[in-house]
Amino acid sequence: MPAAPRHARLRHPARRGSRWGLRISVLTAAGVLTVSGFGHAVVRSFTQDIRRVDAFAELGERPVAGRGTNFLVVGVDHRDQLTDQEKKAHRLGGAPCRCTDTMLLVHLSEHRDRASVVSLPRDTYTTIPPHADAASGTRHGTERIKLNAAYTHGGPGLTVETVERLTGVHIHHYLEIDFTSFVHTVDALGGVPVCTVKPLKDRHSGLDIPAGTSVLDGGEALAYVRARSVDGSADLGRMRRQQRFVASVVDRATRSGVLLNPAKFRDVTSAALSSVRADHAFGPEQLLALGQALRGLGPAATEFTTVPIKTSDHQVPGIGATVRWDDAAAGTLFGALRADRPLTDREPDAPPKRRALPVPVPPRNIRVQVDNGTPTAGLGHTADQELRATGFATTGVPGNAAERDVERTTIAYDPRWDRSARVLAAALPGAELVPAATQGPVMRVTLGTDFTGVTPVRPAAPTDSGDHTPRTGDEIVCP
Repeated sequence: MPAAPRHARLRHPARRGSRWGLRISVLTAAGVLTVSGFGHAVVRSFTQDIRRVDAFAELGERPVAGRGTNFLVVGVDHRDQLTDQEKKAHRLGGAPCRCTDTMLLVHLSEHRDRASVVSLPRDTYTTIPPHADAASGTRHGTERIKLNAAYTHGGPGLTVETVERLTGVHIHHYLEIDFTSFVHTVDALGGVPVCTVKPLKDRHSGLDIPAGTSVLDGGEALAYVRARSVDGSADLGRMRRQQRFVASVVDRATRSGVLLNPAKFRDVTSAALSSVRADHAFGPEQLLALGQALRGLGPAATEFTTVPIKTSDHQVPGIGATVRWDDAAAGTLFGALRADRPLTDREPDAPPKRRALPVPVPPRNIRVQVDNGTPTAGLGHTADQELRATGFATTGVPGNAAERDVERTTIAYDPRWDRSARVLAAALPGAELVPAATQGPVMRVTLGTDFTGVTPVRPAAPTDSGDHTPRTGDEIVCP
């Protein structure tokens, strides 16, 4: 199917806006997967079943629309379409809050060569404008509340207006996802991989995954993006995990062949759109144009960040702990979105960065002796230098192993330093860990013919909560 002409891409009426809120992977999957040669008629068959909502009626003064297109994607705590068995399995007991559980502001650049995803903390302390109560219709004046409660008080329209006033960013389209479509979309994709440097367990959401890489099904993925009690970072750490999950969905969708498999495409798109609500202007043309744009965007062209935070524990009587933004830094961030500027220093056509993996032990604390077990002269020196360049305390004097026909790289380590050994193994993918009780604190690497280079690593921050540095998707997906 020929690409849509540039002038046909994502038109937005002057009086309408919208937003794309996230239960992150769902809409990403829908957008990325909506084009794979099927054409307008097939897309229309999907979009005609989308439930509609007027998110732009009776809005007050709105920000001027800048370059590019902005979506507000919200994940809403609706669970009506889940069975009692599914609710129990996913730890979704109790009544739904009817509030926004997740909120993303997504900017698609004017030339469709970059997507920027900004997580908006749901506990942000903000002011909602005068509004009619969503349930009773009673008129209310301005109120100071948490951002996620705007949906409870006034539905999609009040949520859009609150976000626009808070960010100064004009919203063109609104997309709303619930738990049901999230779970079914991940399952239709065949699972989504996530990786972690330490085990993650949260009794509230049911999350329980080991260190390393795991492929999560829909229920496990829901626990992963909902978990708030795996460390001390609460909702802010959760947003970082959600960003990693979105990046992983983009990576999986663009690499797995889903876009070229008609049956798989239909399954995933049907699941993704099964429980979506969108504004009236988001029709087949917009979905097709969005899909065509996102189809050409891999993880390297997708940026992720969180609103800069001043404090995540601002106590408000009657409300509790709230989040206060760093107004100056947040203003710079949203100014970049309005001006259609990238959030990272990556040029659109620049080669991918070689991503440094976060590890729990600083590599400078890990001592390493490198021995060459291959006939390739100088390989030991090369490996020693590469390990030192990424931070390991190598001896600087590589040796030769007794055998020179070793096939697989090995790491001999004292079990008392097992965490350090696993960090070194992360830098040497495929290396075999060999316990050696008398090895002491110095790890001994014997290079095999499978050695192809060192993967950069970096010390992981205690949590991701205070880090709002924008990163591209290829920097945060699993290796």
